[in-house]
Amino acid sequence: MAKITVDAIPDLSMGSVFLATGGGGDPYVPGLITQQALETIGPATLITPDELDDDALVVTIGGVGAPTVSLELLPSLAEVRNTINGFQERTGKKVDAIASFEIGGGNSLIPITAGVVTGLPVIDGDGMGRALPEAQMMSYPICGVHPTPAVGCDYQGNVSEFHVNDIMEYEEVIRQFAVESGGMVTVAEHPMSGKQLKESILPGTLTFATKLGEVLRVNRGNAHDMLQHLEPLFRNSIYGEIYHLYTGKVVDVSTKIVGGYDVGEATLTSFSGDGEPLKLTIKNEFLLAYLGDRLLASVPDLITLVDYETSTPLNAERLRFGQRVTVFGIKTPDFYRTEQALKYVAPSCFGFPIDYTPIEDLLRSGV
Repeated sequence: MAKITVDAIPDLSMGSVFLATGGGGDPYVPGLITQQALETIGPATLITPDELDDDALVVTIGGVGAPTVSLELLPSLAEVRNTINGFQERTGKKVDAIASFEIGGGNSLIPITAGVVTGLPVIDGDGMGRALPEAQMMSYPICGVHPTPAVGCDYQGNVSEFHVNDIMEYEEVIRQFAVESGGMVTVAEHPMSGKQLKESILPGTLTFATKLGEVLRVNRGNAHDMLQHLEPLFRNSIYGEIYHLYTGKVVDVSTKIVGGYDVGEATLTSFSGDGEPLKLTIKNEFLLAYLGDRLLASVPDLITLVDYETSTPLNAERLRFGQRVTVFGIKTPDFYRTEQALKYVAPSCFGFPIDYTPIEDLLRSGV
């Protein structure tokens, strides 16, 4: 058991944006709200999955919708409180702990805020090890956890309850709720026992993201120089290897909100203008990276953009023409390379007519 204090939030925010591969929501406003909660109420309690009783009730909480909307529909302490309280009132069950959807941007901070305002412990781990755009892509449902009963709260404080037959129906229902509610909602879902959580969560990611943010802060500077500090950190984690994919400037970026997602593309060219451009495909997160016709990396491996001069990680909705950036590729946790998980997170699941090839094989073979 540990305590999350206000001092940890900047590092956690930066590390989680790095792991979010462009998605998960911008952490700036959620970070301010979390810091306010920690300063006025007190620290959050962080526990490992093993510290949880097998028969405890855990719910996951986070934001669902298009990340660009989170820059306009600002979250508040009331939303997370109403969401957890609404779940308990509507189900008649007492929640014992809170877990995260994904280790991504704002969605890494929402569970901490919820833990502070409700007094519930937060689990050190998440359901993705990164950010992914759809509910069925979380490790919890892949491991058999049912998504409902679930409760969602919109920015006006309206609370709705959901019951579905399976995870694919849930993704449609909760996405439609987000669209009808202005584009972004806070949801408590995937209620599970402590035993189920231990069997499905990717452990230790909140702690890892905080360490990652510290490395980025302490060694702030040129992204090429940063790689030497990142390599040993990732090598000794559930991820493994990190690779430099490209450095250049953003010459085109175009996204629009489609069905509750930010969908689009970004194009980078080298500083000199020579060589093939790098093209990134976006669906909330960076999903594919092509150098000309050559695929360099694909979901579920991580594709992360950072500011070239400072190594500050960038959300997809923050990309702008002329930005100088470096692109890193990171091996996904082993769970997402299993046959069971690839049924939900392979490139074909996003409509891309390609098979998943591990990033290390793509870079080694040059195909």
